[in-house]
Amino acid sequence: MLAVTFLGTGTSVGVPVILCDCRVCRSSDPRDQRYRSSIYVQTPTASWVIDTGPEFRIQALRAQIPAVDFVLYTHAHADHVTGFDDLRRFSTANGDFMPIYASEGTLQHLMQMFEYAFSGQAQFPGYVQPDPRALKASFEAGENEIVPFPVEHGKIETLGFAIRQAGRTVLGYISDCKSISPEGMALLTGADLVILGTPTTSNRYTHLSLSEGIAISRKLRPRKTIFTHLSHEFLHAEVDSTLPETISLAYDGLRLEI
Repeated sequence: MLAVTFLGTGTSVGVPVILCDCRVCRSSDPRDQRYRSSIYVQTPTASWVIDTGPEFRIQALRAQIPAVDFVLYTHAHADHVTGFDDLRRFSTANGDFMPIYASEGTLQHLMQMFEYAFSGQAQFPGYVQPDPRALKASFEAGENEIVPFPVEHGKIETLGFAIRQAGRTVLGYISDCKSISPEGMALLTGADLVILGTPTTSNRYTHLSLSEGIAISRKLRPRKTIFTHLSHEFLHAEVDSTLPETISLAYDGLRLEI
C-alpha cells in the first residue's frame, strides 16, 4: 500500500493570488484555495515529503503528518524549499536526524539558504539536523525504490521521481516541468499514478500547459493522472469536469491510496 496526500497544489504565488480579484481567487470552493505544491507519501516501511514550501508548517498540521523519515527536493526555487526550517520537529522525532535527498546543485542552494543548519552552527536539539545526500542514482527506502530523473524547467536543474515497488512504478511525481527526459518517460509509462505539474492553460517555455499535460498522459498511459501546481487560471469544478476519465485536478488535502 502507498498513500499520497496533496499538502499543496498551487504555483509559486498560491491561490488566491495577492491583489487579484478574478473569479478563481474569489471562489468559495475550497478546492480553489491552493498552498504551494508538495506531497506526503506513506508506505508501511517509510514516509517522506517531496518539497517543503512556505506553508509546510500549516500543511503538516492540517494533514496531521505523523512522521517524516526523509525529504526529497525537486529543485531549489523558493516555493519548494522555504519551509525547510519547519522540518525541525520531525528531525527531533527522528533522533536529531533528517536525510535530505536532492541533486548536487539543489543541495548547494539549500546549504547557502540554510547555512546555519548545514554548517553545524545549530547542532543542538530542536533544530533541523540535515544529512545531505546527493542524488546520483536510485536508492532504497523500505520496500520502495526511489528513482530520480531529470526534467526540463527552463534553465533550472529539476528532478522528477518514480516510486517503484516489486519492479514496477506505482507513483510518478513531477512538479515544475516543460519536458520529461526519455528516461523519465520510460519509468512512468504504465504507472499506477502520475502526478504532473500543469500550471497554465497557455504555452510557456518553463511549464507544461493543460493541453501538453493531457498529451503526455496519453503517451504514458498510467491508470490515473492527477494535475497539480495549478494557477488561478483553473476553476476546479469547471476544468475538472472537462478532463478525460483517467485525468483529474488535484486539490489541497486530497488523499489517494494505491
